[in-house]
Amino acid sequence: MRRALQLFCCLFLLCTGFGGNARAQDLLVFAAASLKTALDEIHAGQPQGLAIKVAYAASSALARQIEAGAPADIFISADLDWMDYAQQRNLLRPGSRSNLLGNRLSLVAPADSKAAIDLQPGADLAALLGKDGRLAMGDVTAVPAGKYGKAALQALNIWPQLSGRIAQAENVRAALALVARGEAPLGIVYRTDAANDAKLRVLADFPENSHQPIIYPAAVVATSKHPQATAYLARLREPAAAAILTKHGFALLPADAKIN
Repeated sequence: MRRALQLFCCLFLLCTGFGGNARAQDLLVFAAASLKTALDEIHAGQPQGLAIKVAYAASSALARQIEAGAPADIFISADLDWMDYAQQRNLLRPGSRSNLLGNRLSLVAPADSKAAIDLQPGADLAALLGKDGRLAMGDVTAVPAGKYGKAALQALNIWPQLSGRIAQAENVRAALALVARGEAPLGIVYRTDAANDAKLRVLADFPENSHQPIIYPAAVVATSKHPQATAYLARLREPAAAAILTKHGFALLPADAKIN
């Protein structure tokens, strides 16, 4: 298993360019795929001279890549579980972890869809899918958005009607793309993703009590030697970055937030 993880990590680095193009002074950020739009905008305004390379993927994949030796400086997960996974394996710098952001979970459809639904217990999502349609969502065993989505469907007693009609994707952005392209009539994604895609329409937000709070923790990776790693996390809480994050629909959490 360890060798398989190392091989996967090497392939990942080659695909992202880290294997040959990253310089020693680059700050390497591993971030949940749902953060791409907001972080890209933040990075465009970073101080001159600070070179940042970012890998966006499912939190599960990123945590395992760090475990396999990927040279990340920062890890931002879309849930607590995968940050816990990294912390339990001593992959994080002690004292650097904090809960950074909050998010909401939404049911979406293509922008031209006429579908409508009230997400209450027993809601008939199967009818909205039609005869052959599938519900797009992240992998329900590993991808945070998929795990949150399954929990919400179970809490609303909707999972039994849909468990055999799920199109599971490698990350939340991939699930979003299936709906945006019309390949799936419905999808479960983060509210922030839906807000940034004109090809989607939000049908409803899932009740917040139907799943665990959606928390994005962030930390410095234990092996990081970059002098700006700690400062980078601090800058995400400064007014300029905070304004971008909230503009894209994230809720900035207090630095001392203890949400579990």
